[in-house]
Amino acid sequence: MAETRSKPNRDTASSSGANDPAPLADSEPVVAEGSEISYAPQERETPAEARQIFHVPARHNAKLQQLVAAINRDESLHQLWRCANVNAMDRSNMSDHGPVHIRIVANIALKLIRLLLQDNIEPAVVRDHGLGNEDAEVIVVLAAALHDIGMSIHRHEHETYSLILGAPKARELLAGIYQEPELTIVTSETLHAVISHRSDERTYTIEASAVKIGDALDMTQGRSRIPFEQGAVNIHSLSAAAVERVIIRKGAEKPIRIEAVLNNSAGLFQLDDLLRPKIASSSIARYVEVEARIEGEIEKRLLPVYNI
Repeated sequence: MAETRSKPNRDTASSSGANDPAPLADSEPVVAEGSEISYAPQERETPAEARQIFHVPARHNAKLQQLVAAINRDESLHQLWRCANVNAMDRSNMSDHGPVHIRIVANIALKLIRLLLQDNIEPAVVRDHGLGNEDAEVIVVLAAALHDIGMSIHRHEHETYSLILGAPKARELLAGIYQEPELTIVTSETLHAVISHRSDERTYTIEASAVKIGDALDMTQGRSRIPFEQGAVNIHSLSAAAVERVIIRKGAEKPIRIEAVLNNSAGLFQLDDLLRPKIASSSIARYVEVEARIEGEIEKRLLPVYNI
């Protein structure tokens, strides 16, 4: 008889409601109504929790509330996230790129756009199309939900595949919220944010920039846990394991302050090689300040010996 093996569940960690003002579990992105968001390594949810796998603090944004409800009803989108994770984790030995990653990026990106809005920085959809700040939030969250679905096709050029899959999906999810011409406007701005999340692609909007930087900020230990534990020892897994948590808050001099708490200086690679290029190619670099610090007097030893 053939041996059967159980595979790890690739879903998310909690099914808290989108408007729950209380902090999520310790392993979740903690989204406060005040000035700060922080997150630590994440876990994954059980199959029973998988139907309510997406939540962000919609506050009083009725359009965003409708979008979140539509996303949670869309089983094909959920499966695209899981298929993306098969290619990422099982076939490429990469870190999680499924529902956990999507929810973390959506929460961070929404926090970033709200910090910019608090500083009266005008979104492109307001400036160029005459829509509202609430529409900018919809664009950010929807783009975060769609930005990696192309990985279900292939890791290489997955941003382009995300456009192919995301164009009809975006219109489908937005159809109950917008009518023409706003439906096409919001879809177009969402797709710009999807394709612009790659490091070498210049973003034109603060909405796309929030998604791009939010994607880069999913960098704590949980991002490398699986490949690191399976023996994929490289600068990516080591540096991600060195990032204990990320804190995002309003800065003293700039709208956005990002604080990375490290247990080892290897974590600087995440900031310098992965975060810096995404900030530099965004349209909000002048609004962002980044600080890294190592907690404790002695750095955590990630490897006892390293041999080439």
